[in-house]
Amino acid sequence: MGLITPGLGLIFWSALGFLIVLFLLTKYAWKPILAALDEREKSIDHALKSAEIARNEMSNLKAENEKIIQEAKIERDNMLHKASEAAKQMIDEAKEKAQLEGAKMIESAKAAINTEKLAALEEVKVQVGILSMEVAEKILRANLSTDAAQQKLMDDLLKDIKLN
Repeated sequence: MGLITPGLGLIFWSALGFLIVLFLLTKYAWKPILAALDEREKSIDHALKSAEIARNEMSNLKAENEKIIQEAKIERDNMLHKASEAAKQMIDEAKEKAQLEGAKMIESAKAAINTEKLAALEEVKVQVGILSMEVAEKILRANLSTDAAQQKLMDDLLKDIKLN
């Protein structure tokens, strides 16, 4: 039974050794170990807080980027809308200008045609007059070559004249 139950001297020296080691550890090692643990805890807390701050900043940046992208899309849409309106306006102006030019050209052509028509009619009148004079001259020469024919013409003309 001696092996199972320790002796009083062994318990005393074991307790004394334990208390000395406990005293030495408390005096020299306990404070630095606790200080290191506190510092480690503080650094972990600081890292967690920094990570939280970084996460918040990232979410803020992401929201800001989304806002900037949305504004850029709106601005792009506005620019496209303005460009399409400007193009439509330019096309409408070009059509209107072309219609005005076409109308002017048509009016000018009508005026030129009318002028040419009047000139041609005048020329025809002159030619008809000349031809009529030549025909009348030939007829008169042929018919009035004798005195009897001249007298008959005068009588016919006098009959046609009605006196009041």
